[in-house]
Amino acid sequence: MLPPYLTPTFLKSFITSALAEDLGEGDHSTLGAVPENALAEGRLLVKDNGVLAGIELAEIIFKQYDHGLQVRALKNDGDEIKNGELAFLVSGKARSILTTERLVLNCMQRMSGIATYTRKLCTMTEGTGARLMDTRKTTPNFRLIEKWAVAIGGGLNHRIGLFDMVMLKDNHVDLAGGIRPAIENTRKYLEHAGKNLRIEIETRSLDEVKEALAVGGVQVIMLDNMSADEMREAVKMINGKCATEASGGITEVNLRGVAGCGVDYISVGALTHSAKSLDLSLKVTKVQ
Repeated sequence: MLPPYLTPTFLKSFITSALAEDLGEGDHSTLGAVPENALAEGRLLVKDNGVLAGIELAEIIFKQYDHGLQVRALKNDGDEIKNGELAFLVSGKARSILTTERLVLNCMQRMSGIATYTRKLCTMTEGTGARLMDTRKTTPNFRLIEKWAVAIGGGLNHRIGLFDMVMLKDNHVDLAGGIRPAIENTRKYLEHAGKNLRIEIETRSLDEVKEALAVGGVQVIMLDNMSADEMREAVKMINGKCATEASGGITEVNLRGVAGCGVDYISVGALTHSAKSLDLSLKVTKVQ
């Protein structure tokens, strides 16, 4: 099932734009070399080990470009994959397969890399109760696809953008004049605008945590770049009054320790900005 943010309108617009970027006035290589009526079959070959993501998107891309293309999935999104396996077969007009090949591969390689890294880090936090979340550190115009890959890998999606949640970070707090005015100003703004949005505030010290608790009215307190001892103390202070999120400086080395501090969520920008793409290849053979 597609996440709710992946609407048909968004997907159609994304694919149209991506194809226009690649196609320009036409795929002259394919138009020149491949007969118009030639039929072919493409096999998606896995050349890496990891977690597969993008099968569903690949079928949408193929079908939007040419309804006559037929896709047979041999693997599902979220499946563990190994070098040498086949993920799907696509058959139909050879020109259509070749013209959409690179967009499909670019999306699936990137998505699979993100899903693989997300799965790896999620495994490292198992048994702690902490859930891994993505951030807005994404590729422009590719954010929703990258967040989809995080979800396929087992992570949680944080806010989609600036519009669906309030996150008062250090710059907001400093420009507002502190924790209290940042929260109070925001609550007044939301009431005046008729918006019912969750509020998260970033704290950089235990004193700021105390102040956020004293003001109230937030659903999440972020513990930014705090030591393990500080995070444990902050979680104890908050005591379930709102959710807690650890952020900043999270690496594979300290991830398990951070998760063990009792936080509800851990946000990791590296899920989307540092994941290595998986190696996938589409091998196309002539049928007729």
